[in-house]
Amino acid sequence: MNAAKNEITILLDKVRNGDKEAENLLYELVHPHLRMLARQVLGGETRKTLPQPTELVSQVYVRLAGAKLSLRDRKHFYAIAFRAMRREIIDMIRGEKMPMLPIEFVPDGKLARSSRVEVAILVDQLLDKMGEELGQESVAIVEMKYFFSMTDEETAEALGLELRTMQLRWQSARIWLFEKMEGKPWQAKPAKKKAAAK
Repeated sequence: MNAAKNEITILLDKVRNGDKEAENLLYELVHPHLRMLARQVLGGETRKTLPQPTELVSQVYVRLAGAKLSLRDRKHFYAIAFRAMRREIIDMIRGEKMPMLPIEFVPDGKLARSSRVEVAILVDQLLDKMGEELGQESVAIVEMKYFFSMTDEETAEALGLELRTMQLRWQSARIWLFEKMEGKPWQAKPAKKKAAAK
């Protein structure tokens, strides 16, 4: 057990320094422990009474590493953990074993052509491409906001970002997803004109 604990801390150090191989190894190490957690977080009525997803992920880390998750490692571990849980959620969606996800940024035309299950699977597939173009932080924001319905404040705190910074990156990520789904540039809807006073 001590060897496993040491392995996690060593891998996190390497991940923090940009080691992609270490990131993949850490993902494989924690994935089995997070599959059930994803089901708990999104499972029926229990979702209302469970702690926040980030708190549950931190508890998993304590069980695996035998220590609290440090501030410097939190962002990196959360990113890996939420990616692992996202994979489990997609499996649940395919099996129709969970409620549908929010669709606030999905183009109306896409909704008319696709089911919510298809949209969720498409978002999952696009996130791998998003990581290459916008960075893994944007991916983590979408995972937390879209797949786990976390608030702006919760997401910003989990990733160690200023609230406004997180909100701007969330907006950019939604625009990116919209454009990939529709295959055309996003255009903001014109503001509605106020009716003239009589």
